[in-house]
Amino acid sequence: MTALLVIAKEPRPGRVKTRLTPPFTPGQAAELAEAALVDTLRAVAATPASRRVLVLDGTPGPWLPPGFDVVPQCAGGLDERLADAFAHCDGPALLIGMDTPQVTPELLTVDFTDCDARFGPAEDGGFWALGLARPDPGLLRGVPMSTPTTGAVQRDRLLGAGLRVRDLPSLRDVDTAADARAVAALAPHGCFAARLTRCTAAVTGRKARPVTGRDA
Repeated sequence: MTALLVIAKEPRPGRVKTRLTPPFTPGQAAELAEAALVDTLRAVAATPASRRVLVLDGTPGPWLPPGFDVVPQCAGGLDERLADAFAHCDGPALLIGMDTPQVTPELLTVDFTDCDARFGPAEDGGFWALGLARPDPGLLRGVPMSTPTTGAVQRDRLLGAGLRVRDLPSLRDVDTAADARAVAALAPHGCFAARLTRCTAAVTGRKARPVTGRDA
């Protein structure tokens, strides 16, 4: 069975989702980050796994459900932190971030029967998931992060190492307000969609209206 890893930041104002400000305040951006993390952790908690791990920059809060081991992120760039997360795994592992609250247990239920790696591309050119049958931190170190070509470079790194790669569906990360609306419309009953409705109402001064698929 596969270990599931979630790499995340503690949702504190000014430290998370800064590209959501404006239109949202730093406090509202942190609320949206917390809601995205809640939905992500709930999906992971509902997925069969050998172990569930939150690789955290910060301190756990009441948003953390039971059943997760919490380990601190190491120092360094994102490539180093992702690599270190895999370094603590001794079997198949799938790592995701906190930016895709639309993720489901079905998407996270992976196997490596006919492949060595599972790769989930993100619409912005990055990746939302990386699974390795035999975790090797060296596969991530040195990959340029947060660029439009990050996903392509990471996937090429896997192929260059001779791994058989199977792709997962492409997902949209929540970075901007437009992303937030589109993602909330994909999962209108989640915590993220509900929090976005409230934060949007606070910004516009209008009565809260639930996000629907028509808002995508």
